[in-house]
Amino acid sequence: MPNIIILQELTSTSDFLKRTAATADTGTMICAFRQTAGRGQKGNSWEAEPGKNATFSILLKNPKVAVKKQFALSEAVSLAIVDVLEQYATGFKIKWPNDVYYGDRKISGILIENSLAGDAIDYTVAGVGVNINQQLFTSDAPNPVSLTQITGEFYDLMAMLEQLGEKIEHYCDFDGSTKQLKALHERYLAHLYRNDGEPHPFVLPDGTRFDATIDDVALDGTLKLRHSSNGKVRNYRFKEVGFVINKVKFL
Repeated sequence: MPNIIILQELTSTSDFLKRTAATADTGTMICAFRQTAGRGQKGNSWEAEPGKNATFSILLKNPKVAVKKQFALSEAVSLAIVDVLEQYATGFKIKWPNDVYYGDRKISGILIENSLAGDAIDYTVAGVGVNINQQLFTSDAPNPVSLTQITGEFYDLMAMLEQLGEKIEHYCDFDGSTKQLKALHERYLAHLYRNDGEPHPFVLPDGTRFDATIDDVALDGTLKLRHSSNGKVRNYRFKEVGFVINKVKFL
């Protein structure tokens, strides 16, 4: 059971946990109704109306995952969020590396930060934002959506936080076995956005666009794309390629 601490406002829940990681217990979960310097992948900010969404960070100490396989933690957290959301609706996917989407709309963002001690992971801080009860998004963030927009229902935020924390702890309770990591990876691939055997548009940092099929995701998180133009598979690390997603409105 996670130890949930609710604060009205923080600059960043992840920064708070990293400062207190030495004395905090594993499973400590810091939630803030408002984060003034919350951030996501690539340094992006996360739009969250105060008190409407699940914005938190959770501390996981000494996870039994080798440093070279640390992407498993990203897989585990994203799958945990999908599991919770699927209790209320269906159709959620994980956009590589770990955003959670509903169709072409983003409902959750995740930032995994690992502190290493030699060849082991000392602790992991998973920063998570899940859109729950927000009805209107005003920033220029691409295609946001909330659970209440999807279902038409409103949710007890504390209950949602408890479910999310418990599920993340469950998924990240590794025993260090290859079998467990393989099963996790296969589940991740089964929930991967646009991993349907069909070509989709991608874009490089210089703006070059191309069509490709997702071939695989390596255990280190590298995305393997089979280019439609020549059938060759190329490997891409995070920030080396992006998805082309048309802007849509939620009706």
